Amino acid sequence: MTAPGLTHQPACTPERVPSLHEALAIERRVIFALLMREALTRYGRHNIGFLWLFVEPMIFTVGVTALWSLTKTVHGSSIPITAFALTGYSSVLLWRNMPGRCINALYPNLPLLYHRNVRILDIFIARLVLEFMGATMSFMLLGILFHMIGWMELPEDLLEVIGGWFILAWFGMALALFLGALSVRSELVEKLWHPLSYLVFPLSGSAFMVDALPHEAQGYVLLLPMVHGVEIVREGYFGSYAHAHYDLGYVIAIASTLTFLALLQIRAIAPEIIIE
Repeated sequence: MTAPGLTHQPACTPERVPSLHEALAIERRVIFALLMREALTRYGRHNIGFLWLFVEPMIFTVGVTALWSLTKTVHGSSIPITAFALTGYSSVLLWRNMPGRCINALYPNLPLLYHRNVRILDIFIARLVLEFMGATMSFMLLGILFHMIGWMELPEDLLEVIGGWFILAWFGMALALFLGALSVRSELVEKLWHPLSYLVFPLSGSAFMVDALPHEAQGYVLLLPMVHGVEIVREGYFGSYAHAHYDLGYVIAIASTLTFLALLQIRAIAPEIIIE
């Protein structure tokens, strides 16, 4: 019996678990909102605004290409210098810039974690997607522009170029997630990454083809995962000119392992994040 004037209410109503479709829809909206916020925060509404997303990496790549062309730098292959610089230095924008965007990325975004649907991983993903979009648009637009003015040919195998580009992006994102999570626990990550990235840069394959190196040095250079990605991109672009050296299984294994470790690290730091 229920007392007069009162209606029966259950003691507690369990929260309904959203379906997979609903969860994916929520995740898309969260990532898109964070993406727009990050773009506005980074580039603002002044001058050319959002266009800086790909104009900035284009300026860097064009500058390097012009410098190489004017100095007639030797790169150890028959690939035209403009095409060599574009494929090499565009790849640097993926593996080198992505970690820089994720290291210490949580501190200025802690208030966002008050929202129930925003997670630590979402903040990282939004920054990585923005970086990937900028580097990719820069690479595509410069490739089309240089082809139109006769400085380079179109890719011989477009699918291989795309595959190599996504492998580079995967490695860059996995590395960025791992270092971004580690930076929550130690400020040494930021202090060590910047000099280390400069030291690795000459060995990353951006300024040479592995085939041009002495046989003894090739094995050591191929320990770096990004070298394999650059070699794949160049083989797709210049298949008849470039003798590429890469191990697809090796770079996929490294990227997969790094992704797994990054997700474990993000899960471990989640309870330690204090929202002020």
